[in-house]
Amino acid sequence: MKSLLSIAVLILFVTVTSCGQTNSKSTKALTFLVQKSEAEWRKVLSPIAFEVMVKRGTEPPFRNAYNDNHQKGIYVSAATGEPLFSSEDKFESGSGWPSFTKAIKAGVITVVTDNSHGMVRDEVIETKTGLHLGHVFDDGPKDKGGKRYCMNSAALKFIKK
Repeated sequence: MKSLLSIAVLILFVTVTSCGQTNSKSTKALTFLVQKSEAEWRKVLSPIAFEVMVKRGTEPPFRNAYNDNHQKGIYVSAATGEPLFSSEDKFESGSGWPSFTKAIKAGVITVVTDNSHGMVRDEVIETKTGLHLGHVFDDGPKDKGGKRYCMNSAALKFIKK
């Protein structure tokens, strides 16, 4: 009986701390200006944008809309149209996803802890919605602050200058 209880506790612990649990600093503790149900987001977003932003997925590297985009302009949220990143801050990271040194302005993105896939990473979410955009890493250009905001193209729309 004692070992069955131990197994049950272990299963509960694994379930609670598994890959499906994305944030230790939970987005549920945050309040978002724009709140929609999954059904409402499905009406607004493309299928890949829904998978990336709402379900916190990742698009394939190197086979996405903006990894090789070298045009001048701004990148806005696919969900809200909020300006998030500028082409002036985009750089070639070699990661296969569009990478930026910073957001277009303070407050448009928020960084939370992501514990999914057996890793601890800094997840980037849109401040207005809490929707997933990508991750930020400390291996960006040192002369520009050292950050690499690695974004999913599916979470963005590009507006050419």
